Amino acid sequence: MSAPVFLVDDGAPPLTVQPGGTYVLTGPEGRHAAVVQRRGPGERVDVVDGAGTRLHGVVASVDGHDLHLTVEDVTHEAAPTVTVALAQALAKGDRDHQAVEAAVELGVDRVLPWQADRSVVVWRGPRASKSHAKWEATVRSAVKQSRRARLPAVDQHVTTRGLAERTRDVVAVGGAVVVLHEEATTALADVVLPAPASGAPAPELLVVVGPEGGIGADELDVLTGAGAVTARLGPHVLRTSTAGPVAVALLSDRLGRWR
Repeated sequence: MSAPVFLVDDGAPPLTVQPGGTYVLTGPEGRHAAVVQRRGPGERVDVVDGAGTRLHGVVASVDGHDLHLTVEDVTHEAAPTVTVALAQALAKGDRDHQAVEAAVELGVDRVLPWQADRSVVVWRGPRASKSHAKWEATVRSAVKQSRRARLPAVDQHVTTRGLAERTRDVVAVGGAVVVLHEEATTALADVVLPAPASGAPAPELLVVVGPEGGIGADELDVLTGAGAVTARLGPHVLRTSTAGPVAVALLSDRLGRWR
């Protein structure tokens, strides 16, 4: 069984310790490991910084809310050569949260909340900040569940106009934007993917998923006019909570991430 992963909190010590050294997991994550999960001496634990560094450790001792780890190894996960992002429409019943959670577990690198025209849920005022924080918490939880070393960013939410601007920017620098749509004639498996970058920044492959009510014709025109292409997943119409994760999985395989 793989070791549990704990994600360092903002302000925590950087993962610069060398094999054979000691690292103290403290703060909320230390408390969760020591008190909630009751990790004890001899157990293996991984600590990641969200930027690709992973510390492989063994619990040496527990001191209150702190976990003292003996470091066995420190590894670094390379940044992706193509960034996979998900523009997920806001949806009722936490279906957008389900989509984000599964997409992160499947390897998405960035998440963009989209206030689509047919989104029943609306982010406005104090609710916008609260909802954004909830998406960030969902992403952190999914990172730990899937044992990832990199923490996907959650961008500020955009309207269709903002998504069109993002589309122009992505396409202008060699990326691609794919809008999932049931009436598309091109299969996702046939969409041309961005060429991997040999250096930074990596081109972005942005997948756009509409709300339960679908993407309106006017919205589709705006996005394709900005440079997006449309694609279908297959013969069945999926829920908004399912479509994004399925697309991320298929694209990850095409990009060679799962091989």
